[in-house]
Amino acid sequence: MTPFPLPRLGAMAAACALLLPSMAQSRPVTITTQLKNYGGDDAYLAVYLTSAQGAYAGTLWVAGRKAKYYKHLGEWNRLSATDNQRLLGITGASVGPGRTLKVTADLADALLDAGYEIRIDAAAEDMRDSPAEVRLPLSQTQAGQPLAGKQYIQSMRFDLP
Repeated sequence: MTPFPLPRLGAMAAACALLLPSMAQSRPVTITTQLKNYGGDDAYLAVYLTSAQGAYAGTLWVAGRKAKYYKHLGEWNRLSATDNQRLLGITGASVGPGRTLKVTADLADALLDAGYEIRIDAAAEDMRDSPAEVRLPLSQTQAGQPLAGKQYIQSMRFDLP
């Protein structure tokens, strides 16, 4: 499979600034999401972080550019509603069945093993919405370990350098 092409955006680092405490060490985290061949339209995906308490901590990427469909990314839409910068430079095309989405973001080392999760909400036209399709702990032991999704996602993993 050829990965779904996405540029590594410098704006992504700026959008994640709230995730980087000043003077903290950070590293690039690459999140790879392989979609199932589910036989429908392209999926909208919201890739975001939550704290150990389940609070919204930031949006890493949104695949799908039409804002009218963001309401179908239910958990992300609800949790991030007050973040007026949640989409700043971090959106791209929706992702087709069987395709791969690769996102790279700089995250503070302090977030690792601190109870944070990478979550992905998914939705496709004329199909069921799938809030929190994947919930993957942001821990060093989980790095590189794929996790299956519920409806649209075959597997998701994150890799550390």
